[in-house]
Amino acid sequence: MTRRIPPLNPLHVFEVAARVNGFSRAASELNVTQSAVSRQIAVLESYLGVRLFHRERHGASLTEAGAAYAAEIREPFARIAAATARFLDQKATETLHVRAYATFAAKWLIPRLADFHARYPRVRIQLSNTVRPIDFTRETIDVGIQLGQGDWPGTHSRLLLPDVIQPVCSPDLARAIGDDLSALRTRPFLHSHYRRRDWGDWLAARGLPEAWGPAGMMFESSVLTYQAAAEGLGIAMGQVALLRGDIAAGRLVPLFGPPLARDLGHHAVWPAGRPMNRKLEIFLAWLQAQASDPEAAGTGAPVRA
Repeated sequence: MTRRIPPLNPLHVFEVAARVNGFSRAASELNVTQSAVSRQIAVLESYLGVRLFHRERHGASLTEAGAAYAAEIREPFARIAAATARFLDQKATETLHVRAYATFAAKWLIPRLADFHARYPRVRIQLSNTVRPIDFTRETIDVGIQLGQGDWPGTHSRLLLPDVIQPVCSPDLARAIGDDLSALRTRPFLHSHYRRRDWGDWLAARGLPEAWGPAGMMFESSVLTYQAAAEGLGIAMGQVALLRGDIAAGRLVPLFGPPLARDLGHHAVWPAGRPMNRKLEIFLAWLQAQASDPEAAGTGAPVRA
């Protein structure tokens, strides 16, 4: 059977008039004239074949049938209003799709996101991670954080943190090593699979042969490498800017300073072919402010590679 549904605009006007108890109040809520409300109620009464309101000199009041009908439709209209409010709230919340390396996300970005959400509650961050270069033409990513020299084709980039490195290890191992560089020859080096240049660059900058590093352990990610160092398994080459929390908490201790700054850095990267929208502007400005903290790039004055 075909459902019998009355004209929706007259039905809506009736629900309002019944809820606020009168035509004049309904006209004010709906921003129409009182006569327009009366006409819409008349259309509904004609459709239903029953009088819904008593028209009186000093106003209108529900009939018995009108009161019964209003009680039946009140809840569905309230549910429609609530559903619409939820939908509009969700629409007002803008999602920004961010891609970052797992180590950068875990050690630097995520600890700061509470600040971002407090400042910009309408911008929701959807964070994903991978080590692959971002293909903005195929992936739904608004902005990525990538390590390099900032020259990725088809993109704009903004330097956030220079790549500053320094050996780190557990407090117990640091006490055993002290300032003795020759101790490196007897301690295992911990390596991150995607940062295999780190130890070689640091040793070369110190004028030390790469062969100094004894056989150690290789880990899939820098996060695991740093965890292994904190557990005393050896010495890792740390990204100082990402390890401020671990160093401040005493989980890791930097060795043989000052740190080494290379010609690489963590950059915010976004596609050149898309217009800059407000949510991206907000996020980039916030990232820059966080990264401009004097301590954000590491401790001490780094030497250049």
